[in-house]
Amino acid sequence: MSKLPNADKDMARKGKSPEEIIQALREAEVRLGQVETVGKICWGLGISEPTYDTGLREYGGPSLDQAKRLKELEHENERLKKAVSELTLDKLVLKEPSTGKYQAFSGSVRCQDT
Repeated sequence: MSKLPNADKDMARKGKSPEEIIQALREAEVRLGQVETVGKICWGLGISEPTYDTGLREYGGPSLDQAKRLKELEHENERLKKAVSELTLDKLVLKEPSTGKYQAFSGSVRCQDT
């Protein structure tokens, strides 16, 4: 029985980042679309088929609940960005007069008759 290169090592144990795992899964998806077998794809990536299945299950894509939550967070993020920009603008407007030199009047201003 011949061993595939690195087939006994799990992607996570090799120190792969989630981004690298997702990129490998995308590459595998493209190759599957080109009618290549999962076995050949795994051999080319240097992983075992169970490792591929685990990666697909964990990083294959968001579930329906995750997609809904993501949409809610995007909406909340946009609302918060708008609030921050409005507050920043208000702060800048209030800060503007304090940069110039203005004299404060002491007492009330009276008109003098001549």
